[in-house]
Amino acid sequence: MSALPADLDTWLDDNWDPDLTVGEWWERLGTSGWAAPHWPTEAFGMGLSNAEAAQVRRVFKERGVLGPPGGLGLLLAGPTIYTHGTPEQVQRHLPDILCGRRAWCQLFSEPVAGSDLAGLQTRAERDGDEYRVNGQKVWTSAGHVADLGMLIARTDPDAPKHRGITWFVLDMHQPGLDVRPLRELTGHALFNEVFLTDVAAREADIVGGLGNGWSVTKTTLAFERAGLGAGSSGAGESSAYPGTVAGHLERRAGDFVKPPSAKRAPSLSVDPDRVVELARARGAATDPLVRQCLARLHTEQQIARYMVLRNKDLRARRSEVPGMGNIAKLRMSAMFRQVRELGLELLGARGMLHDYGDGSGPATGLPADLEDRARATTAVALWSPAPSIYGGTDEVQRNILAERILGLPRDSSDDTTLPFREVPRNV
Repeated sequence: MSALPADLDTWLDDNWDPDLTVGEWWERLGTSGWAAPHWPTEAFGMGLSNAEAAQVRRVFKERGVLGPPGGLGLLLAGPTIYTHGTPEQVQRHLPDILCGRRAWCQLFSEPVAGSDLAGLQTRAERDGDEYRVNGQKVWTSAGHVADLGMLIARTDPDAPKHRGITWFVLDMHQPGLDVRPLRELTGHALFNEVFLTDVAAREADIVGGLGNGWSVTKTTLAFERAGLGAGSSGAGESSAYPGTVAGHLERRAGDFVKPPSAKRAPSLSVDPDRVVELARARGAATDPLVRQCLARLHTEQQIARYMVLRNKDLRARRSEVPGMGNIAKLRMSAMFRQVRELGLELLGARGMLHDYGDGSGPATGLPADLEDRARATTAVALWSPAPSIYGGTDEVQRNILAERILGLPRDSSDDTTLPFREVPRNV
């Protein structure tokens, strides 16, 4: 651990150049192992602990270096492929992820299946050495800038619903794909709905084996919940985005580095310190009820931090807390709600206003020193229902903890034994 910063500093001295293009810099970073140092060495990482990987990210930030390519490739696709993929798939996809050559999206959720992800109805039917995919996906983050997608589709409707699913790598640049943005309450469009009509999925791009997609999907979801619960987005300290669509790879790397003093846009994240600052600025920090809410939020934040530290320590000893990812995600959802309720109470009637533009104009009419905090608070308030839904709803997390961790009985159902085509559905 103590030698890590010196090794990294030496490498950065020899390799970082802000005048490189983003693509050139990410190529150096991805082939060195520093892009995802917590990945296994056989997956082009360094096998470092999560704590050491966090230290690497801090060094990048402190030195004003463009971080590794973010997005769902680094957060979900890569870890899933090195866990379940063939050596050929690891060699084919992981370097493109680490070097930012391809951007990924997640084609899991469906409008009819809702929280019952295994009830998906998108079908993939064999056509020679390919599959023809038809169906609809929704809540697809970054689908409009993705080169590849993590697709789960039903390949055997005669098998029970959990056993007839297959996990594919899908080329997003092909006919038959219609990606439509979904505008949110915040004014942004981070998500999309995707319609698939006779889209081709290759047999060589099946990850984890035909019909074994549910097992692979659970791995993807485990990485997602762990990342969300820890507050991770998988992104570097920059606004550069990987892949061929966003158009960032040919631009100057240094232009995407944000200096420490730079004004940052309000983020959709839980930030108790921001709420404390708002309470002080509004003259409410001495109010007993406000202080009680602030203390509760601080306590939740510290419990979350201790949970992460405890899990890191256990992992270092090849152990873990069962259900930790599910618990962490539930706590994150609760903290978003607490920030929403307290933040809007502090803003009063001004909390009903929100800047839906580029963030440059006043939204609440407050003094300039309060405007950023107020804008961030209203953005989090509008966003707050989302964390209890994406990555598996709060109800799904509680069911998992009840059934798999506590051993409580499942609700009575035939869907684990009936062929999927015979399972009753709403449509």
